[in-house]
Amino acid sequence: MEKVVSRFLRYVRIHTESDPSAPPGVLPSAAREFDLARLLVDELRELGLTDAHVDEHCYVYATLPATPGCGALPVIGLLAHMDTSPDLTGKDVNPQILHYDGGELVINRELGVVMDAEHFPELDRFLGEDLIFADGRTLLGADDKGGIAVILQALEDLIAAGTPHGTVKVAFTPDEEIGRGPLGFDIPGFGADFAYTLDGPAPNEYAYETFNAAQAQVTLTGLSVHPGSSEGLMKSALLMSMDFNALLPPLETPFHTDGREGFFHLLSLTGNVEETRMIYLIRDHDSARFAERKAVMEKAAEELRRRWGSDCIRLEITDQYPNMAKWLEDKPEIVALAVAAMRLAGVEDPVAVAIRGGTDGSQLTSKGLPCPNLPCGTQYAHGRYEFVSVQALTTCKEMVKHLVSANLVKRVMEENL
Repeated sequence: MEKVVSRFLRYVRIHTESDPSAPPGVLPSAAREFDLARLLVDELRELGLTDAHVDEHCYVYATLPATPGCGALPVIGLLAHMDTSPDLTGKDVNPQILHYDGGELVINRELGVVMDAEHFPELDRFLGEDLIFADGRTLLGADDKGGIAVILQALEDLIAAGTPHGTVKVAFTPDEEIGRGPLGFDIPGFGADFAYTLDGPAPNEYAYETFNAAQAQVTLTGLSVHPGSSEGLMKSALLMSMDFNALLPPLETPFHTDGREGFFHLLSLTGNVEETRMIYLIRDHDSARFAERKAVMEKAAEELRRRWGSDCIRLEITDQYPNMAKWLEDKPEIVALAVAAMRLAGVEDPVAVAIRGGTDGSQLTSKGLPCPNLPCGTQYAHGRYEFVSVQALTTCKEMVKHLVSANLVKRVMEENL
């Protein structure tokens, strides 16, 4: 078995699900994230990265010093996140490898977890490949333990081969899945000139454009009265929530949108007649449309106050991360290096995609560390159909080895600076 696959299978069995209910200032959100962090520190030290350590907030940092004569090259950072999404449990992951020759792919017959290309069109891209799934009861955790495995194995191969390279900085972060990954990240201490997150899908896709993102929390306050004598008195917060959602564009949800189309996503709704809480995600690649979406939310809140009273609703909108494109468009050498590394790894036609989401790189880029996103092979993340192909992990590992190799870095920098 490929070493990168063995690494990956080892990592996904460690429960690292982040906890969105943790107070905002708590890092990491779940102490279990340290279990993987400590393992990774041990493995980095075994590779010879003597400064590898995990800090009190569960950020893992390490340095691979430049080989002789390469100290003047740019310092390149490699990042991946350790937590898995709370959308589906990541506890007791039981990975399996299934060969795909087309037709129906049974993940768990007992649970009815079955895939086919009609309902999962990306599947046809993996004909003849070996696909790693969980057993249908959990997510897999390829997002982003695939990225971690790719980075660690690329470093091991690079060191073993004696390939010349500049200084490489490595970091593994907690809580990316709940938008907190960069909050405690030490950019000056990390010391990279630029970096890449390994947190993307197919090996031919890279990204330097993400959503602009915000979260809206809607708190609705009603008045409970016995329904038998409530005429003119009862104000149902549940009905208010239905009114509020109906004031948003009905076809601008994740189900109805694709590409660079933004959306409003009702993430959760809990409550009763007295009080109901709703959490929405607001997303758009375009900054002007993003601002308009937030204004639509405010207008809906005003209409609800007109219908139900001035104290019926509290709306709190919090920006989460920006589109990193505006910081990266004037740094062509960073993207050019990634594309060249992909081609050397055997990717014939690299494609720039606009991520319908975000990465740690979104916030890090806006804070001064340019950080586009590169693939680690994950497909259908955050659910029981998540998978990564063995071949994709291998290709992405080769890409990272080329990405930091001295010969390629020198050539691309000379061509683009």
